[in-house]
Amino acid sequence: MGMTMVEKILARATDRPFVKPGEVVEPRVDLAMSHENSALVINQFQEIFKGTGLEAKVWDPAKLAIIFDHRVPAESAKTATNQKKIRQFVREQGIQKFHDIRGDEGGICHQVLAESGYVLPGYVVVGTDSHTTTHGALGAFAFGIGATEMASVWTLGRVLNVEVPETIKVIIKGKIPPFVSAKDVILALIGKITAQGANFKVLEFHGDTIRRLPTSGRLTLCNMAIEAGATSGIVPPDEETLRYLRSECNITDLNIDVFPDPDANYAAEVELDVSTLTPMVAFPHTVDNVKPIEEAYGLPIDQIMIGSCTNGRLEDIEIAAQILRGKKIARTVRLIVFPASYRIYHQALEKGYIKDLLESGAVVMNPGCGPCLGVHQGILGDEERGLSTTNRNFKGRMGNPNAEVYLCSPAVAAASALTGVITDPRHVESDARENVH
Repeated sequence: MGMTMVEKILARATDRPFVKPGEVVEPRVDLAMSHENSALVINQFQEIFKGTGLEAKVWDPAKLAIIFDHRVPAESAKTATNQKKIRQFVREQGIQKFHDIRGDEGGICHQVLAESGYVLPGYVVVGTDSHTTTHGALGAFAFGIGATEMASVWTLGRVLNVEVPETIKVIIKGKIPPFVSAKDVILALIGKITAQGANFKVLEFHGDTIRRLPTSGRLTLCNMAIEAGATSGIVPPDEETLRYLRSECNITDLNIDVFPDPDANYAAEVELDVSTLTPMVAFPHTVDNVKPIEEAYGLPIDQIMIGSCTNGRLEDIEIAAQILRGKKIARTVRLIVFPASYRIYHQALEKGYIKDLLESGAVVMNPGCGPCLGVHQGILGDEERGLSTTNRNFKGRMGNPNAEVYLCSPAVAAASALTGVITDPRHVESDARENVH
């Protein structure tokens, strides 16, 4: 019997010919990522070496990435002090994959890892962030771990006690209609299988829709796999993966040799036909409370956010700029935009998208996670209703348990900004003529 994509990766990372679900393994790690919560990891890491007489050195500084993104610039003295502590640790350990608060590099960790070429097909990637699942879009087994687990990885270069997960084969078929995107696809899937439907399993994406989907859309799918309870999401690498790594990351020496076997054993198969899919909206306060936009139409909105690790890529900013170009957002709504990285910010500037957004009345912020996390740069007020392209909408997620958060695509967000109520982008006149995923 063959193996799934993740089983293949884990077998190789443990020097075994075969692994199966339920077995406990300790795979080698190819990349370990943390953001500001590195301060917690440092504490745990140094604790490991106390009383040993050994110098506290990470196993391989070339395989660590630390990126400031959750609270940038620092919103408090505590955060600033923690960031200072991390900078000192980075210098002492010789960590080169460090992205500080700078306008010429960096951004949200999950976008930076992808566009910097830090993740390759077949990698085992761990991060102290639940949305590390994003990097399955590049054919890696990527998943989130806690600070104590990461301290162990920094020490040993392995993840201890990993149970080989079962895999659900997800087949997405059909041509995505205009003004419908990968965000609508993953919302529809989560609505179908529920927020617990993939608990402790991997979502392995297949189908003609996936083959046509650019890497930006695949990143969105895998980013939100965790919202269905999945350990990770993964897309087997193909020509699009090669194109992205070569053209976007300047990686020419590629050897992609890990694929799922045709006779792999899956825990279940789920099929979704997107040929007639409409824009989707996740209602409060769960991501699987998904409804077609027709059921959300007309709900007044106080604040709209476009961006995050889910939907802050160039294509997302492009569709928003096309919809808003030459128009003004409603006086009753605030629109804030967060590009996912400074590379994307610069590209959007060059293409005129930032100008379009600013002239419409939007506020364009530095790349970061502030409002999604609910710590700064866009917290909702009491009894306010937010519409967001982020990945979570549970009570208090955007900083206020007395507010409501609705999730949507960038196209829905931009169209709604024009009217001040949730609006179907297919009914708004704009320059957005092409389907952007």
